[in-house]
Amino acid sequence: MKQARGLNFAITLSVIFAAVMMILPNAVIIPASFNGENYITFPPTSLSTRWYETFLTDPVWRGATWNSLVVAVLTAMVATVLGTLAALGLMRLSVRARSLLVSLFLLPTIVPTIISAVALYGLLAQMGGRGGLLGIIIGHTIITLPFVVVNVVAALQQMDVRMEHAARSLGASPLRAFWHVTLPVIWPGIAAGAVFAFLCSFSEIVMSLFLSGAGSMTLPVQMWSGIRFEINPTVAAASSVFVVLSCAIVALMGFLRRKQGKAMKS
Repeated sequence: MKQARGLNFAITLSVIFAAVMMILPNAVIIPASFNGENYITFPPTSLSTRWYETFLTDPVWRGATWNSLVVAVLTAMVATVLGTLAALGLMRLSVRARSLLVSLFLLPTIVPTIISAVALYGLLAQMGGRGGLLGIIIGHTIITLPFVVVNVVAALQQMDVRMEHAARSLGASPLRAFWHVTLPVIWPGIAAGAVFAFLCSFSEIVMSLFLSGAGSMTLPVQMWSGIRFEINPTVAAASSVFVVLSCAIVALMGFLRRKQGKAMKS
C-alpha cells in the first residue's frame, strides 16, 4: 500500500512538473507581448497594445496568418476525410493486419519531420510544385493523418458493431447505415482528429520551412524569420494569439465531447 501511494505521489509530481513546464513559457510570453518598448523584455517596463496592432495591420503578418489558416483548414479537411475512410477500412480487417497497417499509418509521427520534408521537397521540386500552398497542404496532410486515424479507430473500437449490422439487415444501404448509425457514434473521434490536425498544421514549422515560398509563408515561418532577423514584441503578440486560439479550440472540443457524452447517457 505504501509503495502504491509513493508511486502515485511520484506520478502526480511528475504531471505537475510537466504542466508547469508547458505553462511557464506562456506566462512569460503573454505579458511580454504588451511591452511598450521596441524589444522583448520581461517583466514589461511599460504597457502597450501597439504590437498587436502591428500584427493585425502589417501586410506581412496578416498574409502569413491567412496562409496558415487556409493551410490548416484545408489540411484538417483532407486529413479528416482520408483518415476516417482509412479507419473504417482498418476496422474491417483482421486484428493482425489492422495492427500492421496502423503501425504504417503512424510512421509520420516516428520518422523525423525533417526527413519527410526533404523527401517531399525533392519530389515537388522535380514536379515544379515547390513554393506554393498546395505543396504545404500535402506535406501537412502526411504528418497530420495519423492523428485522425488513431482517434477514429479508437472511436470505432468503442462502438457496438451490431448496431450497424442491424441497420444493414433492415435494408439500409452501406452509406445510409454509416450516415445514420455509425457517424453519430464516432463523430467525437472524427472531430478530435480534425482539431488535432488543424492545430498540428497551424503550428508546423519544419515542413513549412522547406516547402514555403515568398508568397506562401505561414505564420510559424514568419515568426521564425522575425526571431532570426528582428526580435521585437510582434513575435510575442503572434505567439499570444496562437496560444489563445489553441486554448479556445481545445476548450470548445472538450465542451462538445462532454455534451455528446451526456446526450448518449440520457
